[in-house]
Amino acid sequence: MIQTAAGIITLPSHYSVTETLDRLALLLREKAITVFSRVDHAAEAEKVHLAMLPTQLLIFGNPGGGTPIMLSAPLSAIDLPIKALAWQDADGAVWLSYNDPDLLHTRFDVPEALLTPVRALNSLILQATT
Repeated sequence: MIQTAAGIITLPSHYSVTETLDRLALLLREKAITVFSRVDHAAEAEKVHLAMLPTQLLIFGNPGGGTPIMLSAPLSAIDLPIKALAWQDADGAVWLSYNDPDLLHTRFDVPEALLTPVRALNSLILQATT
């Protein structure tokens, strides 16, 4: 793990950016968690003739877990669904970053009991990188 911006967990990945998110998407689907979207920032940058190291964002969640959080704290919807960013640094290392689930509690005072489904995602994210 590396230190990044406050409230963000960043893990090293043993795979490429694409493989990391492919692995995460597969693990999520196996748990019936919806993958809403995938954004390839590097590909979009290329369209406007800018070079960017591989960087992709996966947006996913489960309305059964996220909706109670949003009902409790409507502004939490700005951070939901969950996002995971796979990115390559200048040295070629690949990382997977995501918001610490405790950020929802700290930022929006979401009750601890409602965070259980979001915290459970930590193990799936870790599996995708190893």
